[in-house]
Amino acid sequence: MVDLTSEMAGLWAALGPAPAHRARVIQFAAATTGEGVSTVAREFARLAAVRARKPVWLVDGDLAQQGQLEAIAAEPDRFGQLGKPAQASPDGSSFFAVTPAPTGRDGKPIPPARLLTARPCLGGRLWITRFHMEALRSGHRVEAIGEAGYWDALRPHADTIVIDSPAADRNDMAIILAPFVDMTVLVVAAGGATASGPVILRDEIEAVGGRIAGVVMNRSTYKPPKFLSRLAG
Repeated sequence: MVDLTSEMAGLWAALGPAPAHRARVIQFAAATTGEGVSTVAREFARLAAVRARKPVWLVDGDLAQQGQLEAIAAEPDRFGQLGKPAQASPDGSSFFAVTPAPTGRDGKPIPPARLLTARPCLGGRLWITRFHMEALRSGHRVEAIGEAGYWDALRPHADTIVIDSPAADRNDMAIILAPFVDMTVLVVAAGGATASGPVILRDEIEAVGGRIAGVVMNRSTYKPPKFLSRLAG
């Protein structure tokens, strides 16, 4: 079990509270696989859900390798029991596209939003998405789309929306979504990635109009770290 409550409290304080009138969208991303983005995103979402005025959404952006729902289900003592699944799109929009369009048994196209559900935990304070990859067949391709529609539709229903994006060394989602989120937090495992990786990703995100809030050092020890350090230069 990984409990980063104290670390995430420091990150929460550094980022400041969500605006009262509009949910904020925070993307967690890393330059390379293995930095622990999913763990940090999950722990931040949990802390935010406990403190938020409205539900918090944890969007599992790794569409090819979904893992958040399973990880949360394995810790009922910290997250509670999962509730029943519901559609994760308020208006039928989605943040991804599937090509070619999948079809149902009746031969009609299945809207991408139908492939994304969410289940609540923590008494409804936290919702976790799941993309149903099993509904697709060989030859289908799923890609993030650079549009604000889904995030704008979800904002009225949330206090904070946390996106767990796949590592940039195998997927461009973090860069594609960056202009449409309020901020991106980079995650680096202590002693892990080289300094150049996060800097390159920072530059790519800023080049498309994204905002980097800072970088979290995901430490394996529980010494009080500097949770959020500004990326300079």
